[in-house]
Amino acid sequence: MSPGTGRVRLTLAIAARLPYLLIMSWFPSPSSPRAAFRDLVAFMRQRSREQVIGGALAFLVTAVIVIEFLVDAKTGMKPPPQITYVELYSKNRTDADIIADQKKEMAERAEWEKEKRRQFQKLEKRFGM
Repeated sequence: MSPGTGRVRLTLAIAARLPYLLIMSWFPSPSSPRAAFRDLVAFMRQRSREQVIGGALAFLVTAVIVIEFLVDAKTGMKPPPQITYVELYSKNRTDADIIADQKKEMAERAEWEKEKRRQFQKLEKRFGM
């Protein structure tokens, strides 16, 4: 009623708002992967041999295509940037300094090769080669 007039006020009716999930209630409820696999196995047991082979081949072809896409995504990619360290020398370095540095580096490399050789000999003795 409107105040002071004694008449009933007419308004439009508002439709009940249903959640959208009720509209999709005909979908099956979620199940576990184990239950889905058991359902697939039960379904495949009722099929003829040709249907089972056809289904297996269809699954195999699909799996090969998916695997190819996964492998191809990793090939041909740009390699990561490679860091190169350089040693800066002063401009007024003498030949004697250069020769001394070379001898020092050669001694370090010889020591490294000697250690590597010792490790390989240890492996030879271990495996009886």
